[in-house]
Amino acid sequence: MVDVLMAIVHEYNDEFKYYDWNAYLINEQENSLEMVMIVSKGFDDEKSTAVMRKTIEHLPAKSFALIEMIQEDVLQLNNEFSVTFFSNNKLFDKIYFFQKNTISEKTIEMIPVLNKKGIVVG
Repeated sequence: MVDVLMAIVHEYNDEFKYYDWNAYLINEQENSLEMVMIVSKGFDDEKSTAVMRKTIEHLPAKSFALIEMIQEDVLQLNNEFSVTFFSNNKLFDKIYFFQKNTISEKTIEMIPVLNKKGIVVG
């Protein structure tokens, strides 16, 4: 499903006056996504984070949704997002994988649909 993407974005947090790393789900389909379930975790051979879960009832076509904030030290781990959703009355499941130490200010690029800098996997 190349038209449903996951992005890790580096963006300024006005409240805390600091740049945060945030995960977004991007729906570039002509159809909306329904009953979206996202399960995320960070891990390597020695460490792992708690498993995080998020649901989105409805993600309209050609839109995006903020999933979670990612702490800077978690970027040193592999980050995996398992996403399950219905689109056009069919069930889809996809795993998005960001390899450890690949997300940094040096590797980010502009993401047009978000108009923010980050990394996208599809």
